[in-house]
Amino acid sequence: MTVATAVPGSDGGADECLRAVRGVTLPDRVAALADGYDRHFEERDRFLWRWVYALLPSFTLSTVDEAHAAHVREQKTLLTMYVTVLDDLVEHRGDRATFREARRLACDTVAPDPERAAVDPETFAFVERLWTEFEDGLAGAPRRAEFADHFAYDFRQTADAMEYSALVSDTPHMANLAGTTRYGAHNMVMFPYADVDLMFSPAFDRRDLGALRDTLWDLQEMARIGNWLTTWEREVLEDDFSAGVVVAAVEEGVVSPEELAASEEPAAVVEAIRESGLEERFRRRWQRIYDGVRSRDADAESVDVDGLVAGMETVFEYHLASKGLK
Repeated sequence: MTVATAVPGSDGGADECLRAVRGVTLPDRVAALADGYDRHFEERDRFLWRWVYALLPSFTLSTVDEAHAAHVREQKTLLTMYVTVLDDLVEHRGDRATFREARRLACDTVAPDPERAAVDPETFAFVERLWTEFEDGLAGAPRRAEFADHFAYDFRQTADAMEYSALVSDTPHMANLAGTTRYGAHNMVMFPYADVDLMFSPAFDRRDLGALRDTLWDLQEMARIGNWLTTWEREVLEDDFSAGVVVAAVEEGVVSPEELAASEEPAAVVEAIRESGLEERFRRRWQRIYDGVRSRDADAESVDVDGLVAGMETVFEYHLASKGLK
Protein backbone atom coordinates (compact mmCIF):
# COMPACT_ATOMS: atom_id res chain seq x y z
CA MET A 1 0.00 0.00 0.00
CA THR A 2 1.18 3.52 -0.74
CA VAL A 3 -0.20 6.80 0.47
CA ALA A 4 -1.53 7.49 -3.00
CA THR A 5 -3.64 4.33 -3.02
CA ALA A 6 -4.60 4.72 0.64
CA VAL A 7 -6.28 8.08 0.15
CA PRO A 8 -10.04 7.47 0.16
CA GLY A 9 -12.31 9.18 -2.30
CA SER A 10 -11.69 7.84 -5.77
CA ASP A 11 -12.86 4.34 -4.82
CA GLY A 12 -15.67 5.41 -2.53
CA GLY A 13 -13.56 4.71 0.56
CA ALA A 14 -14.30 8.08 2.13
CA ASP A 15 -18.05 7.59 1.74
CA GLU A 16 -17.76 4.14 3.29
CA CYS A 17 -15.86 5.51 6.28
CA LEU A 18 -18.39 8.28 6.82
CA ARG A 19 -21.32 5.88 6.54
CA ALA A 20 -19.70 3.69 9.19
CA VAL A 21 -19.29 6.68 11.52
CA ARG A 22 -22.77 8.06 10.98
CA GLY A 23 -24.26 4.62 11.51
CA VAL A 24 -22.82 4.37 15.03
CA THR A 25 -25.21 4.26 17.96
CA LEU A 26 -23.29 5.24 21.05
CA PRO A 27 -23.73 3.04 24.15
CA ASP A 28 -25.95 4.56 26.83
CA ARG A 29 -23.04 5.31 29.16
CA VAL A 30 -21.17 7.20 26.43
CA ALA A 31 -24.29 8.92 25.10
CA ALA A 32 -25.17 10.29 28.55
CA LEU A 33 -21.73 11.87 28.87
CA ALA A 34 -21.93 13.18 25.31
CA ASP A 35 -25.13 14.94 26.39
CA GLY A 36 -23.19 16.44 29.29
CA TYR A 37 -20.45 17.60 26.95
CA ASP A 38 -23.04 19.35 24.79
CA ARG A 39 -24.29 21.25 27.84
CA HIS A 40 -20.84 22.47 28.89
CA PHE A 41 -18.89 22.76 25.63
CA GLU A 42 -19.60 23.86 22.08
CA GLU A 43 -16.24 23.09 20.49
CA ARG A 44 -17.14 19.62 19.11
CA ASP A 45 -20.23 17.85 17.90
CA ARG A 46 -21.22 14.21 18.37
CA PHE A 47 -19.54 13.18 15.12
CA LEU A 48 -16.19 13.02 16.95
CA TRP A 49 -17.40 10.51 19.54
CA ARG A 50 -18.98 8.36 16.83
CA TRP A 51 -15.76 8.60 14.79
CA VAL A 52 -13.65 7.41 17.71
CA TYR A 53 -16.08 4.65 18.68
CA ALA A 54 -16.21 3.35 15.08
CA LEU A 55 -12.43 3.35 14.75
CA LEU A 56 -11.27 1.90 18.09
CA PRO A 57 -11.49 -1.80 17.12
CA SER A 58 -8.96 -1.14 14.35
CA PHE A 59 -6.16 -0.51 16.83
CA THR A 60 -7.22 -2.49 19.88
CA LEU A 61 -4.68 -5.06 21.03
CA SER A 62 -5.45 -8.63 20.01
CA THR A 63 -4.90 -9.72 23.62
CA VAL A 64 -8.03 -8.00 24.96
CA ASP A 65 -10.29 -10.73 26.32
CA GLU A 66 -13.38 -11.09 24.14
CA ALA A 67 -15.59 -10.96 27.23
CA HIS A 68 -14.27 -7.45 27.93
CA ALA A 69 -14.04 -6.14 24.33
CA ALA A 70 -17.25 -4.09 24.30
CA HIS A 71 -16.48 -2.59 27.71
CA VAL A 72 -12.92 -1.71 26.69
CA ARG A 73 -14.27 0.05 23.60
CA GLU A 74 -16.52 2.16 25.83
CA GLN A 75 -13.68 2.84 28.26
CA LYS A 76 -11.40 4.17 25.55
CA THR A 77 -14.21 6.32 24.14
CA LEU A 78 -14.66 7.87 27.60
CA LEU A 79 -10.92 8.36 27.88
CA THR A 80 -11.00 10.17 24.53
CA MET A 81 -13.76 12.43 25.84
CA TYR A 82 -11.72 13.26 28.93
CA VAL A 83 -8.65 14.05 26.83
CA THR A 84 -10.74 16.15 24.44
CA VAL A 85 -12.23 18.18 27.28
CA LEU A 86 -8.77 18.87 28.70
CA ASP A 87 -7.65 19.93 25.23
CA ASP A 88 -10.69 22.19 24.83
CA LEU A 89 -9.90 23.86 28.14
CA VAL A 90 -6.28 24.67 27.37
CA GLU A 91 -6.43 25.17 23.59
CA HIS A 92 -9.84 26.68 22.88
CA ARG A 93 -10.75 28.41 26.12
CA GLY A 94 -7.30 29.27 27.45
CA ASP A 95 -8.51 28.12 30.87
CA ARG A 96 -5.27 26.80 32.24
CA ALA A 97 -6.40 27.00 35.86
CA THR A 98 -9.25 24.54 35.32
CA PHE A 99 -7.09 22.43 33.00
CA ARG A 100 -4.34 22.04 35.59
CA GLU A 101 -6.75 20.95 38.31
CA ALA A 102 -8.66 18.65 35.93
CA ARG A 103 -5.50 16.87 34.77
CA ARG A 104 -4.69 16.06 38.40
CA LEU A 105 -7.64 13.66 38.37
CA ALA A 106 -5.66 11.30 36.14
CA CYS A 107 -2.00 11.84 36.80
CA ASP A 108 -1.10 13.59 40.03
CA THR A 109 -0.56 12.43 43.58
CA VAL A 110 -1.84 15.83 44.74
CA ALA A 111 -5.62 15.95 44.92
CA PRO A 112 -7.26 18.51 42.64
CA ASP A 113 -8.69 21.61 44.26
CA PRO A 114 -11.78 22.86 42.42
CA GLU A 115 -11.97 25.76 44.89
CA ARG A 116 -8.68 27.15 43.64
CA ALA A 117 -8.90 30.70 42.28
CA ALA A 118 -9.96 31.00 38.62
CA VAL A 119 -11.18 27.39 38.36
CA ASP A 120 -14.60 27.10 36.72
CA PRO A 121 -16.45 24.88 39.25
CA GLU A 122 -19.27 23.83 36.91
CA THR A 123 -16.87 22.77 34.18
CA PHE A 124 -14.62 21.01 36.67
CA ALA A 125 -17.59 19.07 38.02
CA PHE A 126 -18.35 17.72 34.53
CA VAL A 127 -14.72 16.78 33.91
CA GLU A 128 -14.64 15.02 37.28
CA ARG A 129 -17.79 13.12 36.33
CA LEU A 130 -16.10 12.02 33.09
CA TRP A 131 -12.96 10.86 34.86
CA THR A 132 -14.88 9.08 37.64
CA GLU A 133 -16.97 7.20 35.09
CA PHE A 134 -13.80 6.09 33.31
CA GLU A 135 -11.97 5.16 36.52
CA ASP A 136 -14.93 3.20 37.88
CA GLY A 137 -14.99 1.29 34.61
CA LEU A 138 -11.51 -0.06 35.33
CA ALA A 139 -12.61 -1.73 38.54
CA GLY A 140 -13.12 -5.12 36.90
CA ALA A 141 -9.90 -5.08 34.86
CA PRO A 142 -7.97 -8.30 35.60
CA ARG A 143 -4.57 -6.56 35.39
CA ARG A 144 -5.43 -3.05 36.49
CA ALA A 145 -2.93 -2.96 39.35
CA GLU A 146 -0.18 -4.33 37.12
CA PHE A 147 -0.47 -1.57 34.50
CA ALA A 148 -1.80 1.34 36.59
CA ASP A 149 1.62 2.98 36.89
CA HIS A 150 2.18 2.64 33.15
CA PHE A 151 -1.13 4.37 32.49
CA ALA A 152 -0.41 7.20 34.95
CA TYR A 153 3.00 7.84 33.42
CA ASP A 154 1.74 7.69 29.84
CA PHE A 155 -1.17 9.97 30.57
CA ARG A 156 1.16 12.58 32.02
CA GLN A 157 2.86 12.69 28.62
CA THR A 158 -0.52 13.29 26.98
CA ALA A 159 -1.35 16.14 29.36
CA ASP A 160 2.10 17.68 28.88
CA ALA A 161 1.59 17.51 25.10
CA MET A 162 -1.52 19.68 25.45
CA GLU A 163 0.36 22.28 27.47
CA TYR A 164 3.18 22.29 24.95
CA SER A 165 0.75 22.86 22.06
CA ALA A 166 -0.83 25.75 23.95
CA LEU A 167 2.59 27.31 24.50
CA VAL A 168 3.40 27.06 20.79
CA SER A 169 0.10 28.70 19.89
CA ASP A 170 0.75 31.50 22.38
CA THR A 171 4.35 32.01 21.23
CA PRO A 172 4.78 30.90 17.60
CA HIS A 173 8.46 31.93 17.68
CA MET A 174 9.19 28.81 19.77
CA ALA A 175 7.74 26.50 17.12
CA ASN A 176 10.08 23.76 15.94
CA LEU A 177 9.29 20.49 14.26
CA ALA A 178 11.42 18.34 16.59
CA GLY A 179 9.50 19.53 19.64
CA THR A 180 6.14 19.37 17.94
CA THR A 181 6.78 15.80 16.81
CA ARG A 182 8.13 14.56 20.13
CA TYR A 183 5.61 16.27 22.36
CA GLY A 184 2.61 16.59 20.08
CA ALA A 185 2.44 12.92 19.14
CA HIS A 186 1.49 12.05 22.72
CA ASN A 187 -1.80 13.88 22.16
CA MET A 188 -2.90 10.83 20.14
CA VAL A 189 -3.18 8.82 23.39
CA MET A 190 -1.79 5.64 21.80
CA PHE A 191 0.13 4.60 24.91
CA PRO A 192 -2.75 5.15 27.38
CA TYR A 193 -5.09 3.32 25.00
CA ALA A 194 -2.69 0.37 24.97
CA ASP A 195 -2.43 0.48 28.76
CA VAL A 196 -6.22 0.16 29.03
CA ASP A 197 -6.10 -2.79 26.65
CA LEU A 198 -3.38 -4.45 28.72
CA MET A 199 -5.43 -4.10 31.88
CA PHE A 200 -8.03 -6.31 30.18
CA SER A 201 -5.53 -8.75 28.58
CA PRO A 202 -5.05 -11.81 30.81
CA ALA A 203 -3.02 -13.65 28.15
CA PHE A 204 -0.52 -10.86 27.44
CA ASP A 205 3.06 -11.82 28.22
CA ARG A 206 4.97 -9.01 29.94
CA ARG A 207 8.10 -10.08 28.09
CA ASP A 208 6.47 -8.59 24.97
CA LEU A 209 5.98 -5.16 26.53
CA GLY A 210 9.20 -3.63 25.21
CA ALA A 211 8.53 -4.72 21.63
CA LEU A 212 4.94 -3.48 21.83
CA ARG A 213 5.91 -0.07 23.15
CA ASP A 214 8.69 0.24 20.59
CA THR A 215 6.05 -0.19 17.87
CA LEU A 216 3.66 2.25 19.55
CA TRP A 217 6.19 5.08 19.15
CA ASP A 218 5.90 4.76 15.38
CA LEU A 219 2.15 4.23 15.33
CA GLN A 220 1.64 7.29 17.51
CA GLU A 221 3.51 9.50 15.06
CA MET A 222 1.52 8.02 12.18
CA ALA A 223 -1.73 8.83 13.97
CA ARG A 224 -0.50 12.35 14.65
CA ILE A 225 0.37 12.94 11.00
CA GLY A 226 -3.11 11.83 9.96
CA ASN A 227 -4.59 14.22 12.50
CA TRP A 228 -2.35 17.11 11.42
CA LEU A 229 -3.19 16.68 7.75
CA THR A 230 -6.91 16.90 8.38
CA THR A 231 -7.18 19.53 11.11
CA TRP A 232 -4.44 22.11 10.55
CA GLU A 233 -6.54 24.45 8.41
CA ARG A 234 -9.33 24.64 10.97
CA GLU A 235 -6.80 25.08 13.76
CA VAL A 236 -5.09 28.03 12.04
CA LEU A 237 -8.47 29.75 11.78
CA GLU A 238 -8.87 29.11 15.54
CA ASP A 239 -5.41 30.59 16.33
CA ASP A 240 -3.96 27.15 17.07
CA PHE A 241 -0.56 26.94 15.38
CA SER A 242 0.79 23.72 16.87
CA ALA A 243 0.14 21.29 13.98
CA GLY A 244 3.29 19.89 12.41
CA VAL A 245 2.30 21.15 8.96
CA VAL A 246 2.08 24.71 10.31
CA VAL A 247 5.27 24.43 12.38
CA ALA A 248 7.16 23.16 9.32
CA ALA A 249 5.79 26.13 7.35
CA VAL A 250 7.24 28.49 9.96
CA GLU A 251 10.59 26.71 10.03
CA GLU A 252 10.90 26.88 6.25
CA GLY A 253 9.77 30.50 5.91
CA VAL A 254 6.51 29.75 4.13
CA VAL A 255 4.83 31.92 6.75
CA SER A 256 6.26 33.92 9.63
CA PRO A 257 5.22 33.87 13.29
CA GLU A 258 4.09 37.45 12.78
CA GLU A 259 1.79 36.40 9.94
CA LEU A 260 0.32 33.66 12.10
CA ALA A 261 -0.28 36.09 14.92
CA ALA A 262 -1.94 38.60 12.59
CA SER A 263 -5.45 37.18 12.72
CA GLU A 264 -6.77 39.64 10.11
CA GLU A 265 -5.63 37.41 7.22
CA PRO A 266 -5.83 33.76 8.31
CA ALA A 267 -7.14 32.66 4.91
CA ALA A 268 -3.97 33.95 3.24
CA VAL A 269 -1.84 31.96 5.69
CA VAL A 270 -3.86 28.82 5.00
CA GLU A 271 -3.49 29.27 1.25
CA ALA A 272 0.27 29.81 1.47
CA ILE A 273 0.72 26.63 3.47
CA ARG A 274 -1.61 24.70 1.20
CA GLU A 275 0.46 25.68 -1.85
CA SER A 276 3.81 24.90 -0.20
CA GLY A 277 3.75 21.14 -0.79
CA LEU A 278 4.25 20.44 2.91
CA GLU A 279 1.12 18.30 3.17
CA GLU A 280 2.53 15.88 0.60
CA ARG A 281 5.79 15.75 2.49
CA PHE A 282 3.94 14.65 5.63
CA ARG A 283 2.05 12.04 3.63
CA ARG A 284 5.37 10.65 2.46
CA ARG A 285 6.66 10.68 6.04
CA TRP A 286 3.61 8.65 7.09
CA GLN A 287 4.34 6.18 4.30
CA ARG A 288 8.00 5.78 5.27
CA ILE A 289 7.10 5.05 8.89
CA TYR A 290 4.40 2.62 7.81
CA ASP A 291 6.72 0.76 5.43
CA GLY A 292 9.45 0.62 8.06
CA VAL A 293 7.26 -0.74 10.82
CA ARG A 294 5.63 -3.26 8.48
CA SER A 295 9.03 -4.64 7.50
CA ARG A 296 10.26 -4.87 11.09
CA ASP A 297 10.13 -8.25 12.80
CA ALA A 298 8.62 -7.36 16.16
CA ASP A 299 9.78 -9.79 18.83
CA ALA A 300 6.38 -10.34 20.42
CA GLU A 301 4.60 -13.68 20.66
CA SER A 302 1.51 -12.99 22.75
CA VAL A 303 0.16 -9.98 20.84
CA ASP A 304 -0.51 -9.46 17.13
CA VAL A 305 1.73 -6.49 16.42
CA ASP A 306 1.29 -6.85 12.65
CA GLY A 307 -2.48 -6.56 13.04
CA LEU A 308 -2.04 -3.42 15.15
CA VAL A 309 0.17 -1.88 12.46
CA ALA A 310 -2.30 -2.78 9.73
CA GLY A 311 -5.01 -1.03 11.74
CA MET A 312 -3.15 2.26 11.31
CA GLU A 313 -3.99 2.12 7.62
CA THR A 314 -7.65 2.27 8.62
CA VAL A 315 -6.92 5.10 11.06
CA PHE A 316 -5.29 7.10 8.26
CA GLU A 317 -8.23 6.48 5.93
CA TYR A 318 -10.70 7.63 8.59
CA HIS A 319 -8.66 10.76 9.23
CA LEU A 320 -8.66 11.68 5.56
CA ALA A 321 -12.32 10.85 5.09
CA SER A 322 -13.34 13.08 7.99
CA LYS A 323 -11.38 16.18 7.03
CA GLY A 324 -13.31 19.25 8.19
CA LEU A 325 -15.73 17.21 10.30
CA LYS A 326 -13.86 16.83 13.61
